Order: sequence, then C-alpha cells, then structure tokens
Amino acid sequence: MALSSPFSSSLHPRLRSPLPRLRVSKPPRSVRVSPKSVRFDRILTSESESEMTNGFFEAIEELERMVRDPSDVLNEMIERLSSRELQLVLVYFSQEGRDSYCALEVFDWLKKENRVDGETMELMVSIACGWIERLVSGEHAVDEVVGLLNEMECVGVEPGFSMVEKVVSLYWERGKKEVGVEFVKSVMRRGGVGGYVVGEDGDKGRGRPVGYLAWKMMVDGNYMGAVKLVIEFKDCGLNPDPHSYLIALTALVKEQKEFSKALRKLKASMKSGSIAELDDENTNRIEKYQSDIINYGLRLSNCAVQEGSSVNAGIVHEKLLAIYTCAGLGLEAENELWQMKLSGKEPDKELCDVVLAICASQKEVSAVNRLLARAEVMGSGRRKKTLSWLLRGYVKGGNYLDASDTLMKMLDLGLCPDYLDRVAVLQGLGKSIKESGSIELYMKLCKRLSDVELIGPCLVYLYVHRYKLWVVNTL
Repeated sequence: MALSSPFSSSLHPRLRSPLPRLRVSKPPRSVRVSPKSVRFDRILTSESESEMTNGFFEAIEELERMVRDPSDVLNEMIERLSSRELQLVLVYFSQEGRDSYCALEVFDWLKKENRVDGETMELMVSIACGWIERLVSGEHAVDEVVGLLNEMECVGVEPGFSMVEKVVSLYWERGKKEVGVEFVKSVMRRGGVGGYVVGEDGDKGRGRPVGYLAWKMMVDGNYMGAVKLVIEFKDCGLNPDPHSYLIALTALVKEQKEFSKALRKLKASMKSGSIAELDDENTNRIEKYQSDIINYGLRLSNCAVQEGSSVNAGIVHEKLLAIYTCAGLGLEAENELWQMKLSGKEPDKELCDVVLAICASQKEVSAVNRLLARAEVMGSGRRKKTLSWLLRGYVKGGNYLDASDTLMKMLDLGLCPDYLDRVAVLQGLGKSIKESGSIELYMKLCKRLSDVELIGPCLVYLYVHRYKLWVVNTL
C-alpha cells in the first residue's frame, strides 16, 4: 500500500520513511521468532502461545525481510493465519525496535479485508497510544507527533479529538507544558489532525484544543495563565472557539476571588498593625492588577459574544457579574444583572442580594432603589433576606443611619431582624454618638426594639466633658 501521509515514500512501496524515530536499527533476523522474546502484552497467553502455527512465524519472517508489500504477504497467507495470530502480528511490529510502519500497513490490510473487530480496533488504538507516549516522553518534535496522528487516520484508526486530549495530557504529565501548547498551535494552524477538524465539537465541558489547554491550566491553579493563553491564541490569529473564552472567563473569576481574598487579608494585617501601610507604588500595583483583571474580562466577554451564539450571552454576563461582585464594584455588577435579564438568563436571587449589599455599602442610592423595587412583590421570608443584606451593606460601609432606617422598616413590616444585625446597628450608632453628640436616633431605635421585646431594659448615657457630667436615661 502507499500511505497518503508526507512521511510515506512514493519511490518504492517497500522503501518507506519510518514513523518518527520509532523504527530503530532492526534486530538480527531469525527463521523462528521465539514468542518468549516478544512483548505480546494482553494478547499472548499460555493457551494462545501453544495455538500459534508455523504460518505465524513464516509471516513474521517474510514481513521482516521487507522484500514484498505486507498486503501481498498477508493475501498469500490469509488462509493460514487466525484472527488471534493477525493481532499478534500487529503487536510484534508495534514494539520498539521493530518496523512500526509494518504494523500500520497490517492494520490497513485488515481494514480492507473487513477483519477488524472491536477487539482488534481497541488493540490498535492501544498500540498507537504507546507510540505517542514514546514520542512525547522522548526528545521528539511536535511535527513527529502530528505526523503519527495523521498516519493513524490514514489507515483508518481515526484518533480524533480524544487523541488530541491524550497528547496534551501526556505533555502535561511529563512537565512539558510549553511543548503541549506548541502542539495545539500546530493543530490549529493545520486546521486539524488525525481526523479531527478544528471547529468540530470536543468535550462539552472542556471545549476544543485551546479550551482544553486552558482547562488544564485552570485545574493546575494557573488561572491567569489560562486567561493569557486564550488571548495569545486570539492575538496570533488562531481563533479559539467561543467555549474557550468561557473557560478563560471562569479562570478569571477564580483569579478575582483569590485576589480579593488576598486583599482582605492584607487590609486586616494593616488594620491590626502587623504590617505597615502600603506606599504609593504598591498601591498603584494593586490597582493596576485589579484593572487588568477587569480589562481581560471585558475583552474575553466581547470575543465570546461576537463569536458565539446568543445562548452564551447570559453565561458571559454571569461571569462578568461574578468578577464585579468579587471586586466590590457595585454599579458595574448591577449593570450585569440587567444584562443577564435582557439575555434571558434570570440571575440568582442570592446574587442580587449581594449586589444590593455592595451598592448599599458604597451608598449608591439610585442603584439601591432599583434593586429594592423587587422586594415589594416578595414573600415575607424572601423579603427579610433581602432587607438583611441591605442592612449589612449599610453597616459594612459605615452608613449607620441608613442601617437604622432599614432596621426600623423591617420592624414595621413585622420582620424580626437577626440578633447580630441588631447588635451591629446599635454598635454603629454608638460610635456615631461620639462623633455627632446626638443620641436621639440611638434612643429611638432602643425604644422601638424594646416595644417589640427584642431588647431588655437598658441605660443610655452621655458624658459631657466640659462639665464632667454623666447624663443617664433608663429605657
């Protein structure tokens, strides 16, 4: 046969270019090949060893001489070889040091003769995986791996996208991640490999080659690396599929969560005095990194929407919403809530409450009013949760007067605020007394809580420095 791959030679049917360095110097020929010297993997058992006929050994010898085309040899001996022996011929020539092309030609002949059953196909795929593993483990160029995949497709193995995943995983496991990226770039430039065509659906959870690479990076915890990888492919003209952008956005959400968590720890350390306040240079670095995350998110989302279907629009806005929420950007997060609604994807109620709290902490009055409008049609249980989030947002932002008003509103609606929420508001109002000197609002709230039996008898006191006078009032 003449293989269609560029690795095949058209000069003579038996003068083939070898598979990429898998075919090394041939061992001395012998009239009989001892089965004990051959690694027959799962195929050879003590029973099958005794069943091998002279035809098997003669076929091995004739094929190793490379005088005639394998198909001619096998056609001549077809009546003398059992299905098991044909499988053993495949395994024999698949071993390192043997003529690997002969194994491909034998399999091609089996396909043409319609003698490839499920077991034989599984065997050939296993053999091919072994070849790929050898190439990946050694110092072989990416083009050699690509060439092998194309040869597999040429003889009917059809490796497809699953084998592309296999190659990437092998590079990853062996610490050759950069070579894995080069392999995917090669596949993208060629428009496919081994029967897989770029643009066909891969695994729904991991996308196509670029998406699978990004997914591997994300699993490793290299979130920003996954984001930059997808953008790099985009910039060099190897357009990733829409699902790859969604994977990159997911990685960016995780990066934002980690960044926000680190910032909270940093602020807590500065507040406790464990570390010094940041200088302008470090503050600018933090702000720039946050800005970079947002800009990456906007770019990825635009690419996903432009190159994907409208079905993905809601998911894209959901990812952006998560980024803005983790970053504490209330107005931007609120905008993504409405964009989600417009795209037909209903935002999670808990997420809406979180955005409401962020806007309240930043005293974005208009946004709070817009988000709070939905509370009018809620049941009492859901309304309590929403107002509790609003109250906590005000407390977090130090807006204790608004928090007190929200607490009063909850009481007017017959809703019982949580104990910790009540304490937080009272403590906040207590601090504001020291600043303003006014105790009316504090006393009003205490009186209201006392009326509904949410607070016991208490003393409200004020110390007047000028007169060194304590003013005490019992509620």
